[in-house]
Amino acid sequence: MNRQEIDALVKQMNVDTATGPVDERVQQVVVRLLGDLFQAIEDLDISQSELWKGLEYFTDAGQANELGLLAAGLGLEHYLDLRADEADAKAGITGGTPRTIEGPLYVSGAPETVSFARMDDGSEEGKIPTLIIEGTVTDTDGNRVEGAKVEIWHANSLGNYSFFDKSQSDFNLRRSIITAADGQYTALTTMPVGYGCPPEGTTQFVLDKLGRHGNRPSHVHYFVSAPGYRKLTTQFNIEGDQYLWDDFAFATREGLVATAVDVTDEAEIAKRGLKGPFKHIQFNIVLQKDQAGVPSTEVERRRASA
Repeated sequence: MNRQEIDALVKQMNVDTATGPVDERVQQVVVRLLGDLFQAIEDLDISQSELWKGLEYFTDAGQANELGLLAAGLGLEHYLDLRADEADAKAGITGGTPRTIEGPLYVSGAPETVSFARMDDGSEEGKIPTLIIEGTVTDTDGNRVEGAKVEIWHANSLGNYSFFDKSQSDFNLRRSIITAADGQYTALTTMPVGYGCPPEGTTQFVLDKLGRHGNRPSHVHYFVSAPGYRKLTTQFNIEGDQYLWDDFAFATREGLVATAVDVTDEAEIAKRGLKGPFKHIQFNIVLQKDQAGVPSTEVERRRASA
């Protein structure tokens, strides 16, 4: 079939057969995607066996709860960020901390404190370096933002996240910090470690077929929101990791690379109330003011809730 015949067939099957109320947006998307899929079947001569194996794959990936990981690994989530960047540019929106992918491992409801939070539960103390992350939340004019909610989450020394890793305590390495008048936040935590896709999982299965690895560098995730400002979804990846610019999820971006500095000064260690040397990362955040008629940065998607 040619494309005209395909489009006519899709319309006949999925538009002309409607006998009840139609969600026009859903209809529009389904018709377009079906037309593109049918065309791909024609162009690539996809067999019935290949098609059914593909459907079986998506069934397995859904049951394994890996579709979010797959979206990151194939670059879909990064592509959506690039489209959002383009939309901002067209709307004349500039400045602010760059966005990057959320990933599939956020959990809502993390404990909330003002200015400072200890993120870890102490279970890895002495096994992995202590890390202090701190920064200031400002707007694009340099004004400090009071009352910003800085949500932070990252992996433990094994590259695993609490909630999804049932061996960890609830909300381990997950906190929400509200900035005070000075706009500052400080998180006392542990050095995160990069992770790889489950080696026997559905995402790595596809990556293997593509000859790709499934590794992420050491990184820390952020949601930052405040009244009157556009919500920021971002993360920083840590300098020195072998996968820094080879992130399978394509999340590393200019402006989002942080350096962990070793702190050995005894006076600074004592000031922080610690027992020994630690690592320090400064990550300042710049929020864009909300404006009427500009693209929203809120993303509606199913997220875990403890």
